[in-house]
Amino acid sequence: MSAIILPALVILIFFAVFTFLAVRIDPWLARVEELLTFLSTGFILFVMAFVCAEVVMRYLFNAPIPGHLELSELFMPVIVFLAVAYTQSHRGHVGMTLVVDNLPPRAARYADIGALAISAMTYTILTYFSAKHALRGWEFDDVTMSPPYFPTWPSSGVVPLGFFLCTLRLYLQMLSRIKPSRFPPSPRDSEEVAPTE
Repeated sequence: MSAIILPALVILIFFAVFTFLAVRIDPWLARVEELLTFLSTGFILFVMAFVCAEVVMRYLFNAPIPGHLELSELFMPVIVFLAVAYTQSHRGHVGMTLVVDNLPPRAARYADIGALAISAMTYTILTYFSAKHALRGWEFDDVTMSPPYFPTWPSSGVVPLGFFLCTLRLYLQMLSRIKPSRFPPSPRDSEEVAPTE
């Protein structure tokens, strides 16, 4: 029971402090999201060049690059999770809004707040458990199953980072929907949301 209570208490304290500092944190979070998205783009370009080089080496020179498949697989979570918070900041994730679009503005606002709250709680849980998994991989020095035995923990460590930053972004969006006068919406939040009345 204490394994659940302690993290829950830490999370509540963190969000209380974060709420107090939310207006100051938004510009910083936006810069971090942009930087990580540029890194993600760089990894996409690297994987593309790496796979092309492997194909050329394999079929033209009969000298495949060892571990190319494993390394490409390890870069996939890096590519995805470095950009997940940036995507949320632009409301770029897939959402089903058929019902919400037909609600009155006030009900749509409450539905949006509820969806953001549930999403933030879900991402908080995912942050905690993915961080535990990454830490376990680091402690056991987990490696890929075939040579050249790349360590897996750096790739696993990016997952909780992405979840954590997305949790912060969801929480900021929720605060701006609850009280826009105190927590102004980020200029990057490009989705048109219903008026607050």
